Amino acid sequence: MRRRQCVPMMALCLLLMGCGAGEESAAEALRQPYREMTGCAMTAEVRLSGEDGTVGDFTLRCEYDPEGVTTVEVLAPETAAGVIAEIDGEELTLRYRDLCLGAGTVSSEKLSPMECLPELMAAAREGWLLSESRETVGEEPCLRLTLDRTGEEGGKIVSTLYLREGDGIPVYGEIAVEGTVVLKAAFTDFTFGETCDTVKENTD
Repeated sequence: MRRRQCVPMMALCLLLMGCGAGEESAAEALRQPYREMTGCAMTAEVRLSGEDGTVGDFTLRCEYDPEGVTTVEVLAPETAAGVIAEIDGEELTLRYRDLCLGAGTVSSEKLSPMECLPELMAAAREGWLLSESRETVGEEPCLRLTLDRTGEEGGKIVSTLYLREGDGIPVYGEIAVEGTVVLKAAFTDFTFGETCDTVKENTD
């Protein structure tokens, strides 16, 4: 009786396992600087699509501190320019010049434009990886990551981040709450904090 040759099938299985591990390591490699950073600074064009059909466009500058107070400043539109949000854990405070207004506890299921960039950074650091793929945004080759986080009230928040291959700089991001995309962000510049190499992207 001839003995069955199982070596080719075993080799194929090992090859497929190796490919899966490689894909996973690519995503983890791009996410690692976000987990290790002391902070970062970024500017982005943010669009809000409300459940009631309202649409708002903002230019926001964010100084993100994963362990302390994150600040987000409105650069545009002119009617809101100068408004600054300070986010410390779950507490959001809006400040304009010398006027401070308590905005209450942040509800992750009711994200505002001011929370868009901090939420995307939190997803990059802590989110559960649902899927990944390679896609092009404009002319930039990116790794597309879909990341899941649970909101403060138990709702599902899914962030999609397009990180530029090679250096992991964010190019574009979206946030969906319970399956509906409510926030979109097109990054115009980004700089890591002291623990990582400083990199910057300008789309001009």
